[in-house]
Amino acid sequence: MSNHLKNRSVAVIGGGVAGLCAAVALSQRGAHVSVHERAPALTDVGAGLQLSPNAGRVLSELGLDAALDAVSVRSAGVVLHDRAGQQVASLPLAAHRPGAAFRMIHRARLIEVLAAAARDAGATIHLGHQITDPPKADLLIGADGLNSTFRRKLNGAEKLFFTGQTAWRALIEDSIDDPFARVFMGPKQHLVSYRLGSGFRNIVAVQERPGWTAEGWSHEDDPRNLRAAFAGFGGPVPDWLSRVGSVGIWGLFRHQVARHWHDGRHVIIGDAAHPTLPFMAQGAVMAIEDAWILAQSLDAIADQPAALARFQAIREPRVRRVVEAANGNARNYHLSGPARVIGHLGLRTLSRLAPGALLRRFDWLYDYDPVAERVA
Repeated sequence: MSNHLKNRSVAVIGGGVAGLCAAVALSQRGAHVSVHERAPALTDVGAGLQLSPNAGRVLSELGLDAALDAVSVRSAGVVLHDRAGQQVASLPLAAHRPGAAFRMIHRARLIEVLAAAARDAGATIHLGHQITDPPKADLLIGADGLNSTFRRKLNGAEKLFFTGQTAWRALIEDSIDDPFARVFMGPKQHLVSYRLGSGFRNIVAVQERPGWTAEGWSHEDDPRNLRAAFAGFGGPVPDWLSRVGSVGIWGLFRHQVARHWHDGRHVIIGDAAHPTLPFMAQGAVMAIEDAWILAQSLDAIADQPAALARFQAIREPRVRRVVEAANGNARNYHLSGPARVIGHLGLRTLSRLAPGALLRRFDWLYDYDPVAERVA
């Protein structure tokens, strides 16, 4: 087995999921890794995440199963509901692939697990570190998210496209045992909710509206606005929303997958390279896949520019497919009029008469094994 990473110096800019996962994967292969995060602490920015088996295979290979199981909830799959709360379709994703781990977790708990693993593997993490001059290293990794300075250096200025959708995110206390992520679909709006560890439930609600709010999770809104926007929803939604005490709001923008991911010494991963709308629960998952494939490519191919080119060649077609699938769900969740009636009827019929066909639509996503990817 090749070991071209041993003693290579790597600086990772950004201490989120992408950056920390890369730090773990690279450090475990012998690289000297430093992580530089401008925030003074690895904070609770964000809320819930879903980790499907394609990411789980990487996390397991990194030795993180026990740590993750201690702070997450196992997911059985997804249930789709209409606006009134009636079930439209059930997708028992875990039963379709026994032994594969679907997890629901608070982002902060995942960050803690990855940070501990990175330090255990020998990486150093610098907090409150605003980068003005690039650190001296053989490789610099831009894991600096949506507003990546590395992406701008590699691709220049780019125009964003506002989707016309605004999202709210909230956490509520909830100890009810429910292993499913639940999606409630209405005309021009939908709400997703699932349980997290430690007695919390994650809520993300999206509505089409003419105004827009800046990107990011740090903008606060009045919970009454969220309750008013989803006042017509039934089932458990009114009770959940009545318990929301604070809520974040942000506008959803469609980004292009970056054309240039690297220049031989710099490389971008995760949201810096391919931001995606949150309608496939794959943002963090794609970052985890990126981290593994990047480490594998660098470890297997001695020439660093060639390794980075191989990394992009492997990852770009897959992330483009995920981004397009998320864009499609943005439309499918918000059907109205006759299209909604026909669409929901089709889902109900498939779920009842051919559940396997419905589940197999996601095999390309969840059955992918980054660990088995041939990089050289």
